Amino acid sequence: MSETYQHDVLIIGSGAAGLTAALTLPHHLKIAVLSKGKLADGSTPWAQGGVAAVLDISDSIESHVQDTLVAGAGLCHEEAVRFTVENSQAAINWLIEQGVPFTRNPADETGQQQFAYHLTREGGHSHRRIIHVADATGAAVFNALSSKAKERENIQLLEHQTAVDLITDKKLNRQGNRCLGAYVLNAQTNQVDTHAARFVILATGGAARVYLYSSNPDGASGDGIAMAWRAGCRVGNLEFNQFHPTCLYHPKAKNFLITEALRGEGAILKLPNGERFMKRFDERLELAPRDIVARAIDHEMKRLGLDHVYLDISHKSADFIKEHFPTVYERCLFFGIDITSQPIPVVPAAHYTCGGVVINQHGCTDVEGLYAIGETSFTGLHGANRMASNSLLECFVYARSAAEHISQQLDKIKQPNFLPNWDASLVTDSDEDIVISHNWNELRHFMWDYVGIVRTNKRLIRAQHRVKLLLSEIDEFYSNYRVSRDLLELRNLVLVADLIIQSAMQRKESRGLHYNLDYPNCSAVAKETILQPDY
Repeated sequence: MSETYQHDVLIIGSGAAGLTAALTLPHHLKIAVLSKGKLADGSTPWAQGGVAAVLDISDSIESHVQDTLVAGAGLCHEEAVRFTVENSQAAINWLIEQGVPFTRNPADETGQQQFAYHLTREGGHSHRRIIHVADATGAAVFNALSSKAKERENIQLLEHQTAVDLITDKKLNRQGNRCLGAYVLNAQTNQVDTHAARFVILATGGAARVYLYSSNPDGASGDGIAMAWRAGCRVGNLEFNQFHPTCLYHPKAKNFLITEALRGEGAILKLPNGERFMKRFDERLELAPRDIVARAIDHEMKRLGLDHVYLDISHKSADFIKEHFPTVYERCLFFGIDITSQPIPVVPAAHYTCGGVVINQHGCTDVEGLYAIGETSFTGLHGANRMASNSLLECFVYARSAAEHISQQLDKIKQPNFLPNWDASLVTDSDEDIVISHNWNELRHFMWDYVGIVRTNKRLIRAQHRVKLLLSEIDEFYSNYRVSRDLLELRNLVLVADLIIQSAMQRKESRGLHYNLDYPNCSAVAKETILQPDY
């Protein structure tokens, strides 16, 4: 039997953004945090690099702001950039209070420390401002926040719960359009439960698994973006999909990212003959922004017919490499690559969704009572290209802002009235799940081939034709058969793919992460791509 639950705040997603919001909300609220799989299955534990923040006396807010604006290629919202950067130190102090064990600087010869924590530098940054936990920052952050959440009696952490769709006044043919909760598939009972809530926060991550090659875990299926769109929210700048330049190329390695911090500490990109090539593309060499580095690698691979290029840090001492990059060292060694003496074979892979659900400074969407934070959202911070390590910072700053905004609304919002249970009376069990796996493969292949690092009008038209067929086929399947996690993720991902393609077709230029051979130049006027649902 399906169940009905009542919460003050329902948070869909258990990564950095979702856990930060839960821990920042008042202790007396009844909070539920949903995870599609195990609590640690999201993208946060995979993050290696760190958190960008103005912490050193040689750095400044203005410098961080300007670096971000430059990387964003004219499309950043300066007010969003300043809001994020100005709140960076407070966010880091909060993380330290939660027990995140950031890597410390060793004392100098006199036994003194100029700054307690070690800061590294990544592409696009003019200063060392990335605070980190060796090369496993995301895992350390997740462990600290999840431990704190487990200690809080008012926070319920629910695993193996896949959101089906949001419940809104409009969907129930009521006046207004407030979000009232969500229908959620409980994998343990295989029933769709009803979760009513005064406030709902989408913290479901991005949609990088729409591509064949991705650094993201399988759950990065754009769920929050798709659910928000179906509920009536605008989405913005979804054509800007960041491809991380350096993921490990190995037949048995799945989605292992080689952190940008290696390049920050001097790693060099090389061709198989040992030649450096970044000098032909940008004067910043390996420390150019990710879109430039990814396109350079893509260009060289296509020009020479290569399966991969190499990233070499073996000129550094073995002790330095093992101390700063223990995770990368151990993982590569597992696959027979000793990075202290050998270069690492790397390829670009889909990594980050720079667009998302349009929100304001408080995380509010177009639907009352519905918030979106983290990679699910479009804040205006990243513009046409996310600068390294700004994303985790965005999670913390906007999650804290959303929690504060919700706290201010508590006296005004009551629990939703009676919500109807999920109706599964007209569906049957499917005996054709091969359709789901086939469509998964087709989607990810044509998105990689036609809507990848380099695009053309013809490729986008081909992709649009194919995605429309998939949308129709999946809609029919969804209407007739019981839902499953695979079906729900595919349904969401195909919708987001359609939105990505629509956005890419509207942009008649090349800017940042969007590069179209038919429009190779950057327009004089920078415009956003905002899509509005037909409701």
